[in-house]
Amino acid sequence: MSPTLLPEAVQQLLDRQAIEDVLVRYSRAVDRADIELLRSCYHDDAVEDHGGVFKGPARDYVDQIALILPRARFLNHLVTNVLVEFTGPDAARVEAHILTFARMKKDDEKFDTWTLARTVDRFERRHGRWAISSRRLCFEWNQEVPMNESWGRGLMVPDPKALVRGAKRPDDILYKD
Repeated sequence: MSPTLLPEAVQQLLDRQAIEDVLVRYSRAVDRADIELLRSCYHDDAVEDHGGVFKGPARDYVDQIALILPRARFLNHLVTNVLVEFTGPDAARVEAHILTFARMKKDDEKFDTWTLARTVDRFERRHGRWAISSRRLCFEWNQEVPMNESWGRGLMVPDPKALVRGAKRPDDILYKD
């Protein structure tokens, strides 16, 4: 690599990391029901197209799921296969796979559901801050199984009641001193 290109390449690495941090903060925000953190992942005028579930201003999307997230006890989002394509010094097209686990209950039946979705985002750097300006999401697949949490049938943890478990904000260990 030419020495004259090195500063640009280093800046792109820093920008790529900042963008990936937003994606991971988004996951933390929805998993912990941290609504202010979730808002910070978007620019104020961002739009959200959540794959047939919601389409409109991202702020309205956040307001809508803010009512649901605190009640979603078991919810985990894993971000994988992140591809950042810079379209300018302050803009990028970002594709990511999001694998989601949720424990749900319907008609007194508990079940676990796995869903793979893909996001295609437009990220913009404004006033030095990278955030989502436009998100499109498509669903790839979903798998559901009856809930069967046994912690390795007792081999991993003999008494699951003794485990420190994840929780929503402010009760999760993340928000404790």
